[in-house]
This record gives sequence, structure tokens and C-alpha cells, in this order.
Amino acid sequence: MPEEPRIERIYAAFFETAFPGDLALVLAWLMGTVLAVLLPVVSESPVRFIFALPALLFLPGYSLLGALFPRADDIDLLERAALSVGLSVAVVPLIGLGLNYTPLGIRLLPLLVAVSLFILVMVALAHYRRARCKPEERFAVPFPAMVAQVKEEFPLRKGTRTERLLNALLLVAIIGAVITTVLVIALPKPGEYYTEFYLLGSNRMMADYPDQVRVGSAYPLYIGIVNHEYRPVTYTIETYGTTFVTDNSTNETSLIAMEPLWQQSLTLAHNETVLIPYSLSVNKSAYNRIEFLLFNATVPGPEVTGGDRIAASYRDLHLWVNVTQH
Repeated sequence: MPEEPRIERIYAAFFETAFPGDLALVLAWLMGTVLAVLLPVVSESPVRFIFALPALLFLPGYSLLGALFPRADDIDLLERAALSVGLSVAVVPLIGLGLNYTPLGIRLLPLLVAVSLFILVMVALAHYRRARCKPEERFAVPFPAMVAQVKEEFPLRKGTRTERLLNALLLVAIIGAVITTVLVIALPKPGEYYTEFYLLGSNRMMADYPDQVRVGSAYPLYIGIVNHEYRPVTYTIETYGTTFVTDNSTNETSLIAMEPLWQQSLTLAHNETVLIPYSLSVNKSAYNRIEFLLFNATVPGPEVTGGDRIAASYRDLHLWVNVTQH
């Protein structure tokens, strides 16, 4: 009997075969995660963590296992659940590693899109491969049997009044334990208060920083700030062209000149990230180091200069450069 054309196999899989309930639940949870992360009000609530944690730690591995093992006798349900967590822990960092080598970088929105696309592709492949199996061989999560098992283990309408009361109390205790665990994960205690301050090169990566600079030329950079202060903060960024000299006898470096190049202020909410395009340009060949200073809330007055201003900054970065006239 000749094999049916591929297009007919694909059509039969996606339009003539019922979509599995477990894969439908994966897609529903993924959609809920996307909404919980992107919607303004919900994204600041515990709902975001309740949806996001399984989406990162379970769904990628589960959908991948569904694509690899479409038959019920490949691996059982318990093994799938355990392997789903392990595979997710392996897959998500690999996706992040791949994003790190793109202009998008490891940020919330690119990671959400990349993980969602991975899950969607794996779910589609899992459905196709199950549809190609015989109906009695396809893997399926026995939801009705699981519900019946729970009712059998916790009979609330059978037995004596004392037995029914004990079963109800046990069921409430289990539900309470699950809710407590979720809340502990979703509402962790505030961690360390800090701000990320970093520089990226012209390709938005931690590389390709300019070290040979000509007077009057422009060199694109990106200044990144991430607020982890658990409150809105108004930041001020200042850049300076500086000249440092080194005493070869003591190997000590001293600042002898410092002139302002650029300044900008902005306010960030907690966990908000900003990437600011910055064009590095100098007008003197005497500079050999570019200082990037970050101040939070309080900016010293103009009377604070030189090394004292660098010391007063909340965070500081610098680039050593060789400046030439031509």
C-alpha cells in the first residue's frame, strides 16, 4: 500500500485528529504566562510568578518529551513529570545562551518570545507524532481517572461523620500546603538592594569597546541600568574625559584632569531596565580614560570634582582609550 503524501499526513494530523488534552493545557498555561508577564497590572502581582515558574521549569521539558516520545509505552507519566523538570532546566539556559550572542541579549521580552516559540514548535511536533501513532498507542494524560482516584482517596460523602470530617480536613491541609508553597515561591523576601550598571559595545554585547579613539569621531555604545532597589529611583548618568598618569616607581595611578562630556537623568521603577544609546566623542587628545558615573537620588554639586566626584558616585565604570588627532 503506497504511503500517503506528506501534505495529507499533516492535514490529517492537525485537522482530523483530536488535540490532546495535556497539550491543550500546556498552550493554555503558556497563554496565561504571556498575559501575566505583559499586562501592566498583573505583571506586578504574584500571578506573574505563579504562571512563569511552571512555564520555565516544566513546560519546555514536557513539550520536548511529548515530541520525542509520542507513545504511551515509551515512558510513563511519573517519568515524564520528573524528566520534564530536568530537561527544562537544561533547555532554558541554552535558549538564554543563544540569545546572548544576538543583538537582543538576555532580556525579559526576548526570552519570553524564544521560550514560547520553542514550546509552540514542540507542542505542534508532539501533536503530529501522536496523530501518526495508532489511537491505542498514543500517550494521553488520564484526567478522568486521576479525578476518580482523588474522589476515591478522599470520599467526602461516604463513611461515618468522623471519617468524612477527617477526609475533609486532610484535603484542606493538602490544598493549604500547596498554596503555601506557591506563595513562598511567588512572594520571596526582598533580596539585596542594588543597581546594575554596565556598558555594551556597538553590537549590544559586552565586547567591541573602542580603545583607539580619534578626536571628533563618534563611537556608538550602550549604557545599561537595571533597578533592583525595590522602589522607583531617579538616576543621573555623567560621562567625563579624564587623564591619568602612572608613577612607575610606586605603580600608583593619579588623576590630573577631568572634564564633563555628557549628562542625563531618568527615573526607573523597581525591576525596570533601560538601555541608553550613547555616542562617545572627545575633543582633546589628552584624555586616556573615559569615566561613566551613576548617581542615585542625590547628585553632588559642581564644587565636588575630580576623584571626589568619582568616589561620590553610586556606581562607576571606565574605558581606557588611546586618543589621537587623526
